Amino acid sequence: MKLNDLPTQALDAIRAAPPELARRSPRLEAVWARHEDDLRAAQRLRWRVFVEEMGATLRPPRGTPPGHDADLFDPYCEHLLVRSAATDDEPARVVGTYRVLTPAAARRVGGLYSGEEFDLSILAPLRPTLAELGRSCIDPDHRHGGAILMLWGALAGFMQRNGLTRMIGCASVPMRDGGHYAASLWRRLEATHLAPIEWRVRARCPLPVDGLRNDLAVEPPPLIKGYLNCGAKVLGAPAWDPGFNTADLPLMLNLADLPPPYRRRFLG
Repeated sequence: MKLNDLPTQALDAIRAAPPELARRSPRLEAVWARHEDDLRAAQRLRWRVFVEEMGATLRPPRGTPPGHDADLFDPYCEHLLVRSAATDDEPARVVGTYRVLTPAAARRVGGLYSGEEFDLSILAPLRPTLAELGRSCIDPDHRHGGAILMLWGALAGFMQRNGLTRMIGCASVPMRDGGHYAASLWRRLEATHLAPIEWRVRARCPLPVDGLRNDLAVEPPPLIKGYLNCGAKVLGAPAWDPGFNTADLPLMLNLADLPPPYRRRFLG
């Protein structure tokens, strides 16, 4: 699943914001989708961000309404939404979303979305407590920290309530330069944040990093940097996703590895 990028100011706001920011925001609320209308609103936001803003080429299943990002995993996932409150000028609308595939749902659908990009068989012992996150996106008008704080706080609560200890997902890196940035980022993270060998996975369609520049001085995108700051590890070399035209890094976060400041903020 895609753990897509956010602007730098969103990460800065996460660092600076007080823990109660999301709770006291008068305009936003975090909710779990309960009806098809909720899911459709999330899918419309995903289409605007992934297709109209990022230029992804998506092929939703037959019967999907125009302007909606959908796939075969959506009916099996829990969908977390951040909604803006209705005002005199505009109705309530979804401005942020994540989706979560629980272990039970992964068994029903036949695997993880990430399994389409990586051979995850080595992670089989972790499956009972492993949740997959993805399709994260924020409306451009709300990339200020409050919405992502709400999403992360609600996700942490969901994990605790359901006895889930690890999160996995594919972190997308843009390939506007042909992949040189992504290859250089992989080489940097390989040296600093690579998972132990017993949890490393293999890409089904590897990014050809040996044929790309891997010596650029690069910084991780803000969202990836946020996950790494929380203790996430890279599980292996990136895959190439031609539909999104991204290099996808497999990431896994163990809640037990959360540094104390993040633990206090998100787990109480």
